[in-house]
Amino acid sequence: MTAPVTLPLWLFLLILAFAAITFASHFLFPSVRWFLRRRLEQAVERLNQRLKRPIQPFKLASRVDTVRRLVYDPDVAQAIHDHAVDKGIREDVAAQTAERYAREIVPSFSAFTYFSFGTRAARWLSQSLYRVRLTNPNDTALEAIPDDSTIIFVMNHRSNMDYVLVTWLVAERSALAYAVGEWARVWPLRSLVRAMGGYFIRRRHNNPLYRKVLARYVQMATENGVTQAVFPEGGLSRTGGLGQPKLGLISYILDGFKPGTSRDVVFVPVALNYDRVMEDTALIAAAAGDTSSFRFSLRPIYRYLKRQIWHRITGKFHRYGYAAVSFGDPLSLTDHLAVDRPDQPAALGQALMARIAAATPVTPVPLVAHALMAGADTAEALDDAVARRITRAEARGVGIHMARDDLQYTVEAGLRALEERGFLDRDTDPDRILLTERGRAVVNYYAASVAHLLDADRQEAAAE
Repeated sequence: MTAPVTLPLWLFLLILAFAAITFASHFLFPSVRWFLRRRLEQAVERLNQRLKRPIQPFKLASRVDTVRRLVYDPDVAQAIHDHAVDKGIREDVAAQTAERYAREIVPSFSAFTYFSFGTRAARWLSQSLYRVRLTNPNDTALEAIPDDSTIIFVMNHRSNMDYVLVTWLVAERSALAYAVGEWARVWPLRSLVRAMGGYFIRRRHNNPLYRKVLARYVQMATENGVTQAVFPEGGLSRTGGLGQPKLGLISYILDGFKPGTSRDVVFVPVALNYDRVMEDTALIAAAAGDTSSFRFSLRPIYRYLKRQIWHRITGKFHRYGYAAVSFGDPLSLTDHLAVDRPDQPAALGQALMARIAAATPVTPVPLVAHALMAGADTAEALDDAVARRITRAEARGVGIHMARDDLQYTVEAGLRALEERGFLDRDTDPDRILLTERGRAVVNYYAASVAHLLDADRQEAAAE
């Protein structure tokens, strides 16, 4: 038993390596994981003390645990059975499909990534590209929302910058969970979106089993108080104006809500507007039927970043004008359902879009664009038209951002932004402002974002 054994050096090193791995996996790694987990829990506790809406345990739960909880949910189990019968496959195969859907949907939220990287990057990017203005913080109404309610921010969708702006602006309140389309399921966005708490949804190629898994995840998150952000329009506005609500996620929340037993859900309208939407020409082309121009690709983003870095180095970079955000009046789901309606989801969608429309901020470019589309073609006529719109809008409480609080500067800022992109022609006749052929569609796009607030006939009807 004590006789020496001779081993080749390679075999001894291999045994030593296996012994080290066994020791680490059984003794060292659990201790390290416990230490790191404890440090993370302490950091989250400190973070929750300064957040107005603490991060809910459901959001911090292990992704594997949430996937299992979702797959074994009774409603999902019934959907698995129905899927197996409908497709003529074994139930365990259908269960594997449901698990794949759950893994596709469920995020892997990281508080460190969200607050240490995500919100700081969002702030830097927002302020680098735009002069950001919060035209109506509506603090009194937001502070009045009960602490035990689930908050759902509902927003109009103008640009992919919407995610970035709102993530930064509500960072002091809570961490948001976004529903993100399939466009973000590319490397390296996929991992970052999951770590930021975003969950992926399929716009196409789904089925009743997938919709049930998605519905139950949204309902679980809502039941557990997770603060979410939803775009009722579904996708980016291709016309510039507000679209009709698509009731997918909203109907899931409504279906899972039980008045009197569920925690109340409070929808907070958020309206955004821009002097320049980075995707504007692609969206206009898509609205005209050229859908190929709006396919997502990372290549244009890389080209854009390269160009902006070069502009910064050469001193030619300047920001894209103003980006404005406004918070509307919250809507309690309990209060909404207290009134009997024949189609509650449609009524809820229309009510939310109406509140978003009322809160839409007006920035210089849309303001000037609306006057130009109405026929103002000289500097004097444009000044008069803009002044009339501001007077009528302010009388109705519409939020208008005046650049430097100066009418003349506001008009010049709007004109300059359009002229620099070649959408206006002021050289042929210095006394006239003419829209170029390619500029008319773009100017109409920006005018549409505020038409519901600035059209004279709509304002008169609203006043009546």
